[in-house]
Amino acid sequence: MTSYQIKDILLAEQGMLNIELAEKRMPALLSIKERFKKEQPFKGLTIGMALHVTKETAVLVRTLIAGGAKVAISGCNPLSTQDDVAAALAKEGVNVYGHKGENKEDYYKFLELVLSHKPDLTIDDGCDLISLIHTKHKELLPKLIGGCEETTTGIIRLHAMVKDNALKYPIIAVNDNNTKHLLDNYYGTGQSTLDGIIRASNVLFSGKTVVVAGYGDCGKGVALRASAMGANVIVTEVNPFRALQAVLDGFRVMQMNDAAKVGDIFITVTGDRDVITLDHVKEMKDSAILANSGHFDNEIDVAALNKAYKKRRMRPSLEEYKVGNKSIYLCAEGRLVNLGAAEGHPSEVMSTSFCGQALACEYLVKNKGKLKSSVITLPESIDNDIALLQLNSMSVKIDTLTEAQKKYLASWEEGT
Repeated sequence: MTSYQIKDILLAEQGMLNIELAEKRMPALLSIKERFKKEQPFKGLTIGMALHVTKETAVLVRTLIAGGAKVAISGCNPLSTQDDVAAALAKEGVNVYGHKGENKEDYYKFLELVLSHKPDLTIDDGCDLISLIHTKHKELLPKLIGGCEETTTGIIRLHAMVKDNALKYPIIAVNDNNTKHLLDNYYGTGQSTLDGIIRASNVLFSGKTVVVAGYGDCGKGVALRASAMGANVIVTEVNPFRALQAVLDGFRVMQMNDAAKVGDIFITVTGDRDVITLDHVKEMKDSAILANSGHFDNEIDVAALNKAYKKRRMRPSLEEYKVGNKSIYLCAEGRLVNLGAAEGHPSEVMSTSFCGQALACEYLVKNKGKLKSSVITLPESIDNDIALLQLNSMSVKIDTLTEAQKKYLASWEEGT
């Protein structure tokens, strides 16, 4: 029996149009959908999902349903659900739970509703669904074939579970696909983060000093695009090698205590907490803008900000805090700015990421009972297949190795 809890079913028509637009830009995923229609890899299975409910996610949902799955989906962030898309999915008969701006109580209620469908597979973004299963719904574990995790923050949590011997079913780290973290994190986060900040504040990046906290794949993408828009970029890091990379890429590297005094726009992309604290905020210039593009809302200590200073809503995704005589602005309540204030990654980028999710689910079903309860990386061959699907959709052709070249690469005898 289908059920849903969304903002307004009357938004479905606009949601359908947005999904149609996304599909035009996701031909690689649609090619998998066509194969799934014929092969029905998920016939009789239920897939429980906690993902950002966007137009791109809707294309993934349709792909899984085409493969025979029953799907139940909730959001994975209180601000990221696109209400028109949720309405469109509900009208199509999908079990969908979520709305933009939901409170914490509703957020977890919607996760519970997904689990009420007793999934055989899970798809997660941030590990909240997986965590809830392991803490409150262990009765579901015997039925679970496996799961997938979409984002860096979730992978960090999963490795912590493995370390504590807490993970009880196999999870594929889709985030670790080259076609995910080297495309989605780098190209997607770079563009969508700046898009969110601009929509929230309408600030000019050119000539500003932009402080990027974290120089992983996401931070690299953000720094590159801010620089391309004319900003002077400072990077803060705790990892020596990444800090060295940032220096060699031409960026200034310094500690946050020093960067706080000179930055105009601050962007956190670390996956950790308390990256920008109240002490940092006190040192900032008048009109500084804070934004977070990490999964959770604790990279900037928003709780301390709310406790210490009065705020007022300046625009739909921008709040002002009065810090003495200064105004400090926070985008999207410190949550994922690219989804809280904008629409997330472009569809072209999400096509490869969601090819990874779809093929990871198929891989789990094909290998049912053979995989350890651990964090698993998809075989390189599948990752390469995803890249090839995307290249084909762009009408790009590449060379192939000859038999002599294959033999040469596989041998060790031939030298100088």
